[in-house]
Amino acid sequence: MKKFLTMFLLISVIFSNIYINGVQAYSYGDPNEEKLAEVYKEMVVKLDENPPNFTAAKKVYETVKEEIDMHMGPEPSKLILDNLEAKDKEATITNMEKLLVLNVARRLENVEKNFSQYETTKRLLAKGFATYDALSPKVQAKHPEIDKKIRADFEKSLEALGNPGLFGVGKKESNIEAFKENKDEILDDLKQEFNIKSLEVGHFSESAVESEASAKKDWTDLSNIRNWIPLVLIAGVIIAVIVFVVRKRRK
Repeated sequence: MKKFLTMFLLISVIFSNIYINGVQAYSYGDPNEEKLAEVYKEMVVKLDENPPNFTAAKKVYETVKEEIDMHMGPEPSKLILDNLEAKDKEATITNMEKLLVLNVARRLENVEKNFSQYETTKRLLAKGFATYDALSPKVQAKHPEIDKKIRADFEKSLEALGNPGLFGVGKKESNIEAFKENKDEILDDLKQEFNIKSLEVGHFSESAVESEASAKKDWTDLSNIRNWIPLVLIAGVIIAVIVFVVRKRRK
């Protein structure tokens, strides 16, 4: 009996590790980071050198150029690269800030389009906030009350996503109308703050959503009941062993 239990526990541990590692392997990475926002911060550091290091800033930008071109078209990259070529620090930073605002809009629009997919929308919203977080110091320096309001609107947006809970426990209904209201307030504030007349998101590639959704394999989405099957099977085997041992002792 001891050998049997030892073997069972060993198999359970191995299976659990495989499952957990698999989930980690197919995750988004850190959902609280946005590559474009990190690139912006690195570029500002390079441009703040004395003299500004335009060559290094260009190399940093080129790490995201392909993604920007795919999601937002070639115009933003052409403009920013022209600014760098002309060694125009202020224009480069200004246009990078506008690009980040467009990225916030893209993330929030994609949250709305995929509103029923909790795990996906939660990550998209986190990346939208990470983008704003890079802009926050600029907003806070001029209008701290606006920065506070935008942050509060992001919090309300997160609440509006609801929560599917675990087997219904802790479930909270989503509210798409509340999300839309907060999304519009965030974007209106950013448009005014960064002097952007319009945030047209129709040109954003739909593959932006598809590529992110496919990056996370279906079986890693724990909000989907099917993905609990391996865990339920493990629990079932454990219960079966316990029942077997109890019956054995009674005999």
